[in-house]
Formats: sequence, C-alpha cells, structure tokens
Amino acid sequence: MATTSEDVWRLLAELTAAQKETDRQLKEVSQQQKETELLLKEVSQQQKENAQQQKKTDKQLKELGKQIGGLGAKFGSFTEGLALPSMETILRQQFGMEVISPSVRVSKEGQHLEIDVLAYTNGELNTAYIVEVKSHARQEDITQLKSILPRFRRFFPEHKDKKLYGILAAVDLSPELREKILQEGLYVARIHDQVFELDIPDNFQAQTY
Repeated sequence: MATTSEDVWRLLAELTAAQKETDRQLKEVSQQQKETELLLKEVSQQQKENAQQQKKTDKQLKELGKQIGGLGAKFGSFTEGLALPSMETILRQQFGMEVISPSVRVSKEGQHLEIDVLAYTNGELNTAYIVEVKSHARQEDITQLKSILPRFRRFFPEHKDKKLYGILAAVDLSPELREKILQEGLYVARIHDQVFELDIPDNFQAQTY
C-alpha cells in the first residue's frame, strides 16, 4: 500500500504523543528517585539522631548506676554503723567478748579477708565471733560467711586455738532464710526497735569452726 501524507502525519503525531508520555514517565521516575533520596537522607539523619540519643541514654544509665552503687555503699556503711553499738552489747554481755573490732581487713600472701565485726576473748572462754552485717540478707550471704569462717585461722594464726562462731546480722530477713541460717549453725541477729537483737530458738546449737 502506498503511504499517503495523512499516514505520515498520523505516525508523526503518534510518535510525538509517545515521546511526551515517555518524557512524563521519566519525570515521574526522576521525581520518585528524588523523593527516595530525600527519604533515605531523613532515615540516615534519624539513625544518627537515634545513635546520639542512645549514647546519651547509655551515659545517663552509667551515671545512674554509679549513683545507685554509691547509695548502696552509703546504706551499707549506715547499716554497719547502726549495728555496731547493739552488736557490741550482745558480744560483751551475752558472749563475754573483751575485744571488739569493726571493719577488719587483712591481707596475707596475696589473699584478702574482710570482716564486718571481729570479737574475741582469751582466758577460759578463748572464743572468737565473726559478725557479717547485711541490709537485706540473701542466700549468698550465708555462703559468704561460711567461706570466711574456715579461712579465719590462716589469716589470724594467733587465734588458732580459739573456738569460732559466726553471726549474720540483718535489717531485712525472710523467715525462710532465717531458718536456713540457723540450720547452718550460725547465729541470727535482727533489728528490733532500732537495735540488733539475737533471734535464735531456745534449743539452738551453734556450729563451732
């Protein structure tokens, strides 16, 4: 078939329309690409801000941890200070101790031992007591005290012939844990009217170390 001028003009018109549609689609793709790049920038910025906020939060948590640790240490010192006068009365009047020393720390051959209160007497009694003071007593406090008692004579050979007993003094103590302490043959002392008092049954038999 012969191509007429009308056919040529129609094809040119279709090509022109197709080119315009292609240009429009390219513009849309370009616009979408710009929007995607902008979104990626916003996401990247948000990630940076989140990272900075996380660092700030971590720093605040670390500082808070230090503050809580400091308060715990202060409360522990307060508890020991509260315990000493009443524990001294118990150790002198009920157990006949002559020497009572708080916060005993000793090092020997690279090993260390810390005792909240050490009390002893010579003569006929020839006995020593180790007191551990806790604000909130836990199972591990029993383990700690029981680990100190058998090591005592190694650090204090001058007391190697003494009978040795353990006392766990606590501000807060559950009935279940009290029973466990007593079963281990350790004395229990608890706060009553702002002073420590022994809390043991009449038939209690203390473990000698």
